[in-house]
Amino acid sequence: MDLVQVLGRNVRAARKRRGLSQEQLALEADMKRSYVSDLERGTRNPTVAALGRLAAALGVEPGSLLESRPDG
Repeated sequence: MDLVQVLGRNVRAARKRRGLSQEQLALEADMKRSYVSDLERGTRNPTVAALGRLAAALGVEPGSLLESRPDG
């Protein structure tokens, strides 16, 4: 799985663990909901700044969003 898909899967999982909608995450991360949707689907390459804002909004370390996990 490529890194963009790993990021998308991890963002979605972290968002759901926090009980946030895409809209709520987008508001907290100061980005558009469509951008969050694209990231979660693995169709958008995020900037380093966007990765940092997402991690902060999700309460996780930025690197954790890039870790490939064996569970899927």
